[in-house]
Amino acid sequence: MACTDSDYAYLREVVLKQSANLIDPSRNSLFDAKLTPIAHKAGATNLQDFVRLLQTERRTHLHRAVAEAMTINETSFFRDVKTFNLLRETILPELVERRRASRRLRIWSAASSTGQEAYSIAMLLLEHLPETAYWDIKIIGTDISRRVVEYAQQGRYRRLEVNRGLPARMLLKYMTRDEEEWEISSRLRAMCEFQQLNLCAPLPSLPEFDLVLLRNVLLYFSQEDRSHVFAAMHRLTAADGYLLLGNAEQAEDSTNLFEAEFAAESFFYRPLRDSVQRKSDY
Repeated sequence: MACTDSDYAYLREVVLKQSANLIDPSRNSLFDAKLTPIAHKAGATNLQDFVRLLQTERRTHLHRAVAEAMTINETSFFRDVKTFNLLRETILPELVERRRASRRLRIWSAASSTGQEAYSIAMLLLEHLPETAYWDIKIIGTDISRRVVEYAQQGRYRRLEVNRGLPARMLLKYMTRDEEEWEISSRLRAMCEFQQLNLCAPLPSLPEFDLVLLRNVLLYFSQEDRSHVFAAMHRLTAADGYLLLGNAEQAEDSTNLFEAEFAAESFFYRPLRDSVQRKSDY
């Protein structure tokens, strides 16, 4: 039995409440593809029965499962060449110079999906700024989906995944093959950690970050939620730190807390505020 328009509207509302992601009605067919397996596991014979289950029994874990299934988890190693050129040529060298005394860096991959972005940054540091191999570096990847966080923590990728954006030389240098999968080296793993986090909910204790990457996620947030997220990013970004968004995203429409700058053919953002030191256990 097919879902009605009101059924799809209810599912869109579940996703919005759980993850702040706005699902356009034109994408209703994605619910059929992504939620049917979850519906069957929950004991529903079809998606419409699953909607009734969600409406009547209010099982919290099922509502979360709906939101996670509909979260866009598209990613790859070194996704977007211009962004990683900007990191390599401008942002990371400047940060290393400024943090030379403390020899400490904190980087946040704020919508990390299955972890490729965080591991790519770790490779970039070791490849092009080798002195940081002896620094206190922590790259924290967060995502709303528990499933993709667990995948990132495992640090094991299929052949198709490593073939997307990862140069063969770096593959052999930073990963080891285990049958049909490739495993991240212990050196990179020590630099990265992953945790589940909803950007639109109250955030847990986090350190002050030198660099925040919030790429390709704001497109799915409402204007109100974007403003909320930018306020959190501003609070957690060092006064001389950096914020990177996706190529199709900009901060100007949602906040006045950051100013845009341009280098290496790409835009990035700086927080507008006086330098404030924050204590952290990270």
